[in-house]
Amino acid sequence: MNYTFQFGDVFAAWPLLLQGTWVTIQLSFSAMAIGLALAILCAWGKTSGPAPLRFAINTYIELIRNTPFLVQLFFFFFALPAIGLRWSPQTAALTAMVVNLGAYATEIIRAGIESIPKGQIEAGLALNLKRWEIFRFVILKPALKAIYPALCSQFILLMLSSAVVSVISADDLTSVAANLQSQTFRSFEIYIVVAVVYLALSMAFSGLFKLIYQWGLNYPDRR
Repeated sequence: MNYTFQFGDVFAAWPLLLQGTWVTIQLSFSAMAIGLALAILCAWGKTSGPAPLRFAINTYIELIRNTPFLVQLFFFFFALPAIGLRWSPQTAALTAMVVNLGAYATEIIRAGIESIPKGQIEAGLALNLKRWEIFRFVILKPALKAIYPALCSQFILLMLSSAVVSVISADDLTSVAANLQSQTFRSFEIYIVVAVVYLALSMAFSGLFKLIYQWGLNYPDRR
């Protein structure tokens, strides 16, 4: 098979690819931050909340973890407008990513919380700390350190899964690549470049998470 690689059309469209990459980064970071906050709240509710709250959180987790992300994305973008809730593709994509990450990260954080020895909690009570202080200083930070690698892997998986949002016309990297492919018909070259960009993003996110661990979670231990 004779095939001549022609990357000229791909590299000529680098501003569009850069814009799509930036949208992917924005969606990923926003979903990570909001999804982590949601997961922390849900993990707290699942481990310390009343029975009705635990039931609601468990239902949410099972619903999200046992349905495809694509179906969740379609629900937010196509189904909810039927009851009058309309939003842009980017907003629908971000919401679906937050809800999806929240369910998976809740279980990861819950496992970290339950790994904290009860003696540390009792020590916090003995020091007359308030419940939110115990959760923040005695439980949450050691729990995050324990589950940090698993949480980072989930974050990177979320970033890679963001490629799916192109099906609702969100202007991410994969959507830009599909548009270029329809214009240039250089599918092989375009998706080689896109694969390299996603690989670079994964490595960059991984490096950033290592820095956060060294200068954030692990800083007090470096004495």
